[in-house]
Amino acid sequence: MTQNKSLTAYLALGVGILSLSFSAMFVRWADAPGPVTAFYRLFFSIFLLLPFFLPRIRKAPSVGSGLVIFPLLAGVFTACDLALWTASLSYTTASNATLLGNTSPLWVALGTWLIFKINLSPAFWRGLVVALLGAALIMGTDFILHPRFGVGDVMAVFTGFFYGGYFLFTEKSRMTFDSVTHIWLVGVGASLTLLIINLLLGNPLLGFQRNTWLIFLATAIVSQLIGYMSLAYALGHLPASIVSPTMILQPVVTTILAIPLLDETPGIWQAIGGAIALVGIYLVNQSHLRDRDQIAVAEGL
Repeated sequence: MTQNKSLTAYLALGVGILSLSFSAMFVRWADAPGPVTAFYRLFFSIFLLLPFFLPRIRKAPSVGSGLVIFPLLAGVFTACDLALWTASLSYTTASNATLLGNTSPLWVALGTWLIFKINLSPAFWRGLVVALLGAALIMGTDFILHPRFGVGDVMAVFTGFFYGGYFLFTEKSRMTFDSVTHIWLVGVGASLTLLIINLLLGNPLLGFQRNTWLIFLATAIVSQLIGYMSLAYALGHLPASIVSPTMILQPVVTTILAIPLLDETPGIWQAIGGAIALVGIYLVNQSHLRDRDQIAVAEGL
């Protein structure tokens, strides 16, 4: 039974990665500021998920408890992640922004180690370094050879921090709430936060063309509901220190999708980086499996 749940969790993780890999496409296709697209992605998802959430209220008394702070904080961190990442693209290159935004595995690992007091094996750290190196090569060698740190780069670093915070708070939230309840509460926290951010930035929230509204709806269904529901399920059965490094596959899949959808062909370094990232992800997952087997043996004794 445990093995079946683990297999389902990994399958859900794969679906989540594929769905979230379309996020960049939707942002590119929408004729609207990035934070506005992010707002409607979360806002529409609340209403789409409401029929599934309402029947769970009576069965989930924890919704009215202090534990609701965890999914709400996950929503706040999601909003800050999306708003900062889209804004950073105005100040730095897409390569730098995407690479720095994918430092979330490092923040998750540090948070797991410092906050939850969970020791991570040397094999995990080696795999994490290899995976991050692969992500760097995927985005090109410009960042490695000619780093240009500025306002946009600082914003992108905090994007990785907030993305990592989402994983940590989601792992805590999923100890209490089911996937649907968790995602709905995340949507509430994120949409309110993004509404405030857009109002402060002075971004327009109305007056868009029909195609843009359809893209808003599509990103709510694909990126938010399918993507984050799958991730929420995976995080309910797999630790954040495994899910987050595996998410480095997202830029790999995005690069592949961009070939037919955005007419962007990857270079040789991106292909090599993808292979290196896969090796790193394999090492991270193998270290987790070894640690889990050792704990199981120790408990059996």
